Amino acid sequence: MCHNNQKKIAVINDLSGFGRCSLTVQMPVISHLKVQCCPVPTSIFSNHTGFPHYFFDDYTEKMPEYIRNWKQLGLEFEGIASGFLGSLKQIQIVRSFIQEFRSDRTQIIVDPVMGDNGKPYKTYTKKMCDAMKELAQMADILLPNVTEACILTNTDYKPHGWRKQELFTMAEKLSLIGAQKVVISGVVMGQYLGNVVYEKGKEPEIIRKKRVGHTRSGTGDIFAAVIAASCIRGLPLKDSVIKATEFIQKCIVATENMDIPLTDGVCFEEVLDQLKI
Repeated sequence: MCHNNQKKIAVINDLSGFGRCSLTVQMPVISHLKVQCCPVPTSIFSNHTGFPHYFFDDYTEKMPEYIRNWKQLGLEFEGIASGFLGSLKQIQIVRSFIQEFRSDRTQIIVDPVMGDNGKPYKTYTKKMCDAMKELAQMADILLPNVTEACILTNTDYKPHGWRKQELFTMAEKLSLIGAQKVVISGVVMGQYLGNVVYEKGKEPEIIRKKRVGHTRSGTGDIFAAVIAASCIRGLPLKDSVIKATEFIQKCIVATENMDIPLTDGVCFEEVLDQLKI
């Protein structure tokens, strides 16, 4: 009997009981793509912080013992994926986790959830931004949005009007940090949203999709989950990005049709059967 006969990803993120984001969306999406999702919760929320009130339980102090028990079981992972990390100590724990569990068969996927709309989140101090840069150095696949890419490369942010070469240069700088593969998401291009796909040794590309509906919580987590599971199953990065963007577009359309509040994320359940393996 071997725990490691099936492909699996350790996903380090928070768990929100309502609002469809983080682990709540990543677990079913990764499982649907026939990869075992092994969650490492960083904190527990009754619902995400976009609501007027919420319950919160910090899991930081429990994480090391949780992880030690996995080591005792001899678990091995094809992927280790990190999402939002709420403190300097959590970033340090994730770095230790990667050092402990990384092997030749493991891909490290870092979604450096640090900010949006040109600014870091209020919880992100300079020390935390610097620590995230160190974590990004350990990534095989790095998945920042435009704001996060700017923070990581010390590039001036602009909400729109990016030239293709400017984006490619920023992606190259991120690659020089350490990641073999980089996807910069959410580039506003008129009526389209662009995703920059950069791989060392290949020509960079921009995957564009027409903007539909409103911005909603959880879409970045779904994006990262689809790419992580697809890449681990051997799909090329460009194809993984196309799959993720097309699926999110279907999620948003289905959600808008059901008149769901913006706080409630996307109704991915309605179209999960359309996510091709």
